[in-house]
Amino acid sequence: MSRRITVTHVHGERITVAAGGVELLAYVYAPDPEPFEAPKPYVHPLRTPAGHLVSGYRPTDHRWHKGLQMTASHLSGQNFWGGNSYLGPEAQYQAVPELVGSLRHDAFESFEADTDRLRFTELLTWLAHGGREWARERRTVVLHPADADAGCYALDWSVELTNTRGGPLRFGSPTTAGREAAGYTSLAWRGPRDFTGGDVLGPGTRGGRGEAGAADLMGAPATEAPWIAFTGEHDGVDAHSTLVFAHAPENANAIHPSHWFVRSEPLPSVAFSWSFHQEFELPAGESFRYRYRVVVADGAWDRPRVESYLKELGWGTGS
Repeated sequence: MSRRITVTHVHGERITVAAGGVELLAYVYAPDPEPFEAPKPYVHPLRTPAGHLVSGYRPTDHRWHKGLQMTASHLSGQNFWGGNSYLGPEAQYQAVPELVGSLRHDAFESFEADTDRLRFTELLTWLAHGGREWARERRTVVLHPADADAGCYALDWSVELTNTRGGPLRFGSPTTAGREAAGYTSLAWRGPRDFTGGDVLGPGTRGGRGEAGAADLMGAPATEAPWIAFTGEHDGVDAHSTLVFAHAPENANAIHPSHWFVRSEPLPSVAFSWSFHQEFELPAGESFRYRYRVVVADGAWDRPRVESYLKELGWGTGS
């Protein structure tokens, strides 16, 4: 049975969704005042139907980590991830503010809210440091009905990015720049601090407990592991929560193969990396598309439950 939702839009600032007395999420698109953190829209807080927080915001170790957000850690020399930039094995990470870009909210192309579902399409501009336009994005976010019986809901996030720079754009990551197992980029989630050391599962026998489970899936191709599940235990309450991250089937035919970036320690983080091991190029005037799903659930889900829910929900023809 789906729960009735309440959608509140504070124009120019944020969209919040509540159900059963719980604020499930806030999509914040108000201008961010900290240029070094690569200002961009983000989702935080992100909560389960029972009200347990499953996103982190500006943690002391990485102030630019903000819940769930679309990023690009290495893009033709610019850093749309935020914070220190990885400059190679010798220089390592350095604070170089002039390399940090931003994503600007321009408008909502469409906005549809019903009693159990939310869907909006947002138009954004990717700006290099200094304000030069490099790309335009058409983003669609869909909240599927919150399932009261299953104790979960799903959020779909689609991106269509068009190169408007006037020259090619090269997408990479710290790993393509020489740092091992650091292919973070694309849609990225930062978990709350109490999720540190959480368990990570994938299809078949992939994954396992704690960081060993995360390490088993780090850099794994999405063609072999189209989903991963991250389960953490909360401080202060006797409860677990699970987030499931899944690639839409059409991502297999996208501009470049995707691989998972996932860590359980020293910090809980997952990214749908579109350029983990190798860079790819987007020619001037051309576009690429990806579609992702994040399931937010109460309890510790096992593989059969993850696979059953994803199969039941299905993907349809697009968000």
